[in-house]
Amino acid sequence: MMNKKIVKAGIVFLAAAAILSGCGTDNKSSVSGNKASSSTEKREIIVGATAGPHAEVVEAAAKAAATEGLKVNVKEFSDYITPDQALADGDLDLVVYQHEPFLNNFNKQHNTNLVPIGKAILMRMGIYSNKYKDVKDIPDGAVISIPNDPTNEGRGLQLLEKAGLIKLKEGVGMKATPADIVENPKNLTFNELEAAQLPRSLDDVSASVITMNYVMSAGLSPKDQGIFLESKDTPLAIMIIASRDADKDQPAYKKFVQAYQSDSVKKFILEKYKGTIEPAW
Repeated sequence: MMNKKIVKAGIVFLAAAAILSGCGTDNKSSVSGNKASSSTEKREIIVGATAGPHAEVVEAAAKAAATEGLKVNVKEFSDYITPDQALADGDLDLVVYQHEPFLNNFNKQHNTNLVPIGKAILMRMGIYSNKYKDVKDIPDGAVISIPNDPTNEGRGLQLLEKAGLIKLKEGVGMKATPADIVENPKNLTFNELEAAQLPRSLDDVSASVITMNYVMSAGLSPKDQGIFLESKDTPLAIMIIASRDADKDQPAYKKFVQAYQSDSVKKFILEKYKGTIEPAW
């Protein structure tokens, strides 16, 4: 997940509305004047991103795009709802801050038609431990701390299932709770905590399931403390670049995706985030 507020990216469906960081009426009028048909290539676009890693990577992509003659203005937001609404209203050209399931949910709730046009960064949930180097080493009767919010709890339990530690009731999916565990061969105990408290619980439990934004804010290392991570093709871990469906073929948008997925941006991500955030492409 700095002087700017780092938004809880990851990761997830339950985004709390906060205050929009700087999207006033003056900007709306300037963006409206920048609208063009999808067949006419724009030379300047506005990309919305939440403050923190998403905006930082978009800034790096903007530099890469500038070398190809495309000016990218980055507009930062401090919540998860306003960027998609601004995109739907035509006040932004693109947004970069969410995974596809979140986008689909937004479309369903707001009757919009926003679509992914490229992969951005990976923000993987993981099982972390200060005591063990492999999930196989977690002993019988161990205590595992997990997020207590509905979305991340279900996601965390699915991760524990993929790690071979438990088995969930068939078909329960993201709605899983500890009550849906049907097999628990190691008799694990699950301590449900606020997501922000999970990193601080590591010294008191055998392992903890933590989203990447809290891994970053706590200074944890996926390499040294991560013992099992979500796969790189997990939809909830893959952040996307999104546009309006009607404009998805705009040449400037394709040029931006190419710039975002360039070698220079990949190098920026790898050097700055040191494994906490990874390129998704």
